[in-house]
Amino acid sequence: MAPSLLRPASPCRPLAPPPCAAGPGRSRGTVSIGDSTARGVTLRAAGSGRSDFSCATKASEDHSGLTRQLLDFQHDTVDETDGGYDPFSQLKERFTDFKQRNYVENFTNYQKLAEQQTPEFMVVACADSRVCPTSILGLQPGDAFTVRNVANLVPPYEHGASETTAALEFAVNSLQVPNVLVVGHSRCGGIQALMSMKSKKDDRSSRTFIRDWVSLGKSARLSTEAAAGNLSFESQCRHCEKESINSSLLNLLTYPWIEERVKEGNLNLHGGYYNFIDCTFEKWTLVYRPGLEGGSKYAIKNRSTWS
Repeated sequence: MAPSLLRPASPCRPLAPPPCAAGPGRSRGTVSIGDSTARGVTLRAAGSGRSDFSCATKASEDHSGLTRQLLDFQHDTVDETDGGYDPFSQLKERFTDFKQRNYVENFTNYQKLAEQQTPEFMVVACADSRVCPTSILGLQPGDAFTVRNVANLVPPYEHGASETTAALEFAVNSLQVPNVLVVGHSRCGGIQALMSMKSKKDDRSSRTFIRDWVSLGKSARLSTEAAAGNLSFESQCRHCEKESINSSLLNLLTYPWIEERVKEGNLNLHGGYYNFIDCTFEKWTLVYRPGLEGGSKYAIKNRSTWS
């Protein structure tokens, strides 16, 4: 079942007054993020042309003060601990090891990355701490532009702005990645939350950020209930974990600039499923045939399991 195009449950309220109008002579410009000028494409700022956001909120004043403290810091290493457990001690050791074993030994490559990035993949993965695509797939700095969210969901285009859609826009339009990989996994808590949403009445009475977010996968839940509704809840969740990946792959095609690149053959969409119970990884590629008549426009190819 193709994913339905879902609208937000309710419009967001602005958190701050609208920005002041731009001063004379100011116009919409070009934004460069992290010097990511790969493949000659630059990210342009969308909007009304107002570029001078000078109306500061109380929150912005607070974080500006914190930033000034960081800038005033003299960069001397001072470990301020109370003598108890320091959660950063292991991270410090790992960073030092990374610098010596990886950065120093591949210094030339890191100097190139400092100038630009040309990743092969855009990866959408789950925020679950057990599912780190960098670790399980051996990705190195510069290999993949990555965004992680609860249940590795890709909202449909009409859902509007989110951290996931912003990352997709930059990866596809600016970095021009040739591959997008959506990675799901076993025992996903987000999918369990999705499968636990049974009635509209229940949805309204227990609204949370998580429930609102995972409701984007409603079409995957409905498909799962139709195909595996007679199975146990655990089995239904396992089915939905893969169903939601395919739902996200189809949602990717609702973005005009993604569909265009796929039709041109410049972008491939892939699904991946990591089972951390037995440490296997399943991958497949979506086939999109927009001109096909009398059959499904979608198919799967190049399916394989790594074990």
